[in-house]
Amino acid sequence: MNINLNHNFGRLLSLRMTAFCGLVLAAIFAFSGCATTPDGKSPAATAVAPTHSETIVLREGDSVRISFTASPNLDTVQQIRRDGKISMSLVGEIQAAGLTPGELQDSLIKAYAPQLASKQITVNVQSSTFPIFVTGAVVRPGKVLSDHPMTALEAVMEAGGFDNATANMKAVKVIRNENGVMKHYTLDLGSVLKGKTGEKPFYLEPQDIIYVSERFELF
Repeated sequence: MNINLNHNFGRLLSLRMTAFCGLVLAAIFAFSGCATTPDGKSPAATAVAPTHSETIVLREGDSVRISFTASPNLDTVQQIRRDGKISMSLVGEIQAAGLTPGELQDSLIKAYAPQLASKQITVNVQSSTFPIFVTGAVVRPGKVLSDHPMTALEAVMEAGGFDNATANMKAVKVIRNENGVMKHYTLDLGSVLKGKTGEKPFYLEPQDIIYVSERFELF
């Protein structure tokens, strides 16, 4: 009888501990982060540092190292221009943006075929940048290029910082294209600037648009 009672008591205690742990975890997720989304989820958990997918697609601002095995005198490092092209010796302008490194390599082999006997050309990404667009109540609205993970606050600082006379720092919008669907996030960057603890950084992704709304006063 004592064995059965001890066994039942142990099972009851285990169930209560499991339920308690579940409540604790739920509370942690409910109160973490300072940004909100239309569906009530915190983007702090999903907005991570931008990473490249397994298939890299070249963009404006990327630098590529192009090596010619049989003709090293043609080796070069090229940065993709705003028009998406690079300028190569002997063959001139070559489209690069929108291609993978392998596709650019094939394009170069084709372009150089009349000039070189060897088809051994390799393309490697040396550095990669991604664009962010900052608009609204900032000092210098426009495009910001970054070659490292960047937070929303850092992007605003790159745009000259907030317009202190008009900016509503507590309701900064981030507009993101996620699989063809435009998602909106609202960030309280005012709390971040005030140094409040517990605020998680919101990392941006390529092509994100940051809109700093203006502060309106009611008379």
